[in-house]
Amino acid sequence: MRYKETKKNPKAAIIIKDVSKSFIVPHEKVNTLRGVFTGLFKKNQYDILHALKNISFNIKKGEFIGIVGRNGSGKSTLLKILAGVYTAGSGSVFVDGAISPFLELGIGFNPELSGRDNVYLNAIVLGLSEKEIDEKFDEIVEFSELGRFIDQKLKNYSSGMNMRLAFSVAIHANRDILLMDEVLAVGDSNFQSKCITEFMKHRAQGRTIIFVTHDIGSVQKYCDRAILLRNGELVKMGIPEDVCNAYIQQNMEDEQVRMTMEQSHRDHKPAKIILKKSVEILKADFIDETGDTRQVFETGEIFAIRISFKINKPVSILNIGVGIHAISGGQVFGCNTQMDGYLIDLSKSEITFKLNEMPILKGDYYLNVVCFGEVEQDYYDVKPQFKNLKIYTSGHKYRYKGILDIDHSWEG
Repeated sequence: MRYKETKKNPKAAIIIKDVSKSFIVPHEKVNTLRGVFTGLFKKNQYDILHALKNISFNIKKGEFIGIVGRNGSGKSTLLKILAGVYTAGSGSVFVDGAISPFLELGIGFNPELSGRDNVYLNAIVLGLSEKEIDEKFDEIVEFSELGRFIDQKLKNYSSGMNMRLAFSVAIHANRDILLMDEVLAVGDSNFQSKCITEFMKHRAQGRTIIFVTHDIGSVQKYCDRAILLRNGELVKMGIPEDVCNAYIQQNMEDEQVRMTMEQSHRDHKPAKIILKKSVEILKADFIDETGDTRQVFETGEIFAIRISFKINKPVSILNIGVGIHAISGGQVFGCNTQMDGYLIDLSKSEITFKLNEMPILKGDYYLNVVCFGEVEQDYYDVKPQFKNLKIYTSGHKYRYKGILDIDHSWEG
């Protein structure tokens, strides 16, 4: 259901209240008339999939919202309800503004038509007039970087070229609300960077952006708030880093359950679910040059981070990462042993990360610590906001603004 209440909440772009959505999933596919007839005499020939369960949240105009969650959590269903592709089974949906959906890019393209004709076809579907398309056509083609191919039939385009053309049309529709479902996979890294720049431009113009992705780094970097969905339910909404940490923790627990079940099948024993991490991070300390443990340092000091860990189950590779974040928001620095090509000795239970000089200016910070195997996203353990750190600055550097003390000079 859609309704408008702009007087009630003029700052809201979207209000979702108690929205649920279910789908009927048949047990078997029926292809014949006989199958339909015999199916009438059978019971329970389908299951009910509850894709969304009483979801409620508000999004302000101009916000950049990230939505994360495992496959099947309801992310795409939620976007399709906002786009009007699906109707909510129950609850209410308020959308104040025209929507440009980046859901299944290229849907509706005709492969027998040229790229030029498909630009007009797709833009008309998005609600642009022919005059508006004429005015924007050169911009659309330039952004897509497909000028040489624009008069070729679409069936001769690669899938990537298709996506880029569709993306370019959608981004130039100039709608109030942009709905994006994993669209940052469009094109190569340069084109993706251009897409992000374009989103930032739209955001600066006051447009609302809702972004579904598995890339938690992008959520933490670009989003104002984030939403975590799981099995159709809203688990958490708030600061992107907190939401992403909860998502990582969920993935770790799910992976541990899967591995335990897999082992039990190999051993032919009943599964006993014990969520014991393969590797645990036990402790992290800030150490000064004399070896003393401290949590307050001065800008420019040399210090180290000593991390203790415990290996509970045999692992072939172990990597450890650290991240220093400002309590006010934003990551200052992050790296891990994999990035630096450092091989951890698995016979030990401690590792030290040395900072040759602390260039961080005065402020309050905290330390994140993670450990993982070959793939950074598959964490063994995550310790968000594990340890607090306070930096003070004296002398002439005290006057500087920002987070980092960057070596500099003036010349005339």
